[in-house]
Amino acid sequence: MDATFWATVALFIFLALVTYLGVPKMMAKSLDARADRIRNDLEEARRLREEAQQLLAEYQKRRREAEKEASDIIAAAKHEAQVIVEDAKQKTEEYVARRNVLAEQKIAQAERDAVAEVRSRAVDIAVDAATKLLADKIDAKTDTALFKSTLDDVKARLN
Repeated sequence: MDATFWATVALFIFLALVTYLGVPKMMAKSLDARADRIRNDLEEARRLREEAQQLLAEYQKRRREAEKEASDIIAAAKHEAQVIVEDAKQKTEEYVARRNVLAEQKIAQAERDAVAEVRSRAVDIAVDAATKLLADKIDAKTDTALFKSTLDDVKARLN
């Protein structure tokens, strides 16, 4: 009986003891548990990946909606600015037209006032000139006769 024999017997005893104590079952159970953990981790990773893809799709959708909303806001602002500019232009044109009409009315009134002033002065000058001419040419007797004649004309017109 040599050492190889005893080593073989020890090996068989060791294997019988390991089998009796259920080490292969424990190892299989441990490996099964580890496989289940790996399977669960893979399933969790797949679920997280799908969730991440859904979030990405949702964020991309929100970004597109935000871009569309921003472009709509910009378009509305441009339109509103254009309306404001057109309105301001129209109001400015109306204001200028009103001011022109007012200026023309003031000019026309000034012309009428100037013409009336010129006429008034011309009448005053003519009356003064006529008074001087008549004073030089008419004596008191003629003056009284002329006054009566004029008075009679005025009375006749009033009646």
